[in-house]
Amino acid sequence: MAKDCLFCKIVNKEIDSDIVYEDDKVIVFKDINPKEPVHLLIVPKVHRESIMDLKKEDAELISHMVFVAQEIAKKYNIDDKEKGFNLLNNYGKEGGQEIDHLHVHFLAKSKPST
Repeated sequence: MAKDCLFCKIVNKEIDSDIVYEDDKVIVFKDINPKEPVHLLIVPKVHRESIMDLKKEDAELISHMVFVAQEIAKKYNIDDKEKGFNLLNNYGKEGGQEIDHLHVHFLAKSKPST
């Protein structure tokens, strides 16, 4: 955990967030400034600053994040090709990364029907 990392504080429940999914590897919560009707952040519990800080041993974690995205899509009933969703990872300042903790944006235009 990075001492001043916002997402580490959310992972450790030091800061409240609207959590929609959690397991031993990741936490998923609603973005506080949503760009789409569904805008969630899939955040690993282990601190990695960015996609460029991943190690080969993190391959299982990254694939787990994708499988969690599948579960979220099913939960929100947007798992068909007609509706769909986007997964987005930003890297660096010019790439749009605002928080120095690896995370994947889960974005969907369809309103959730949970």
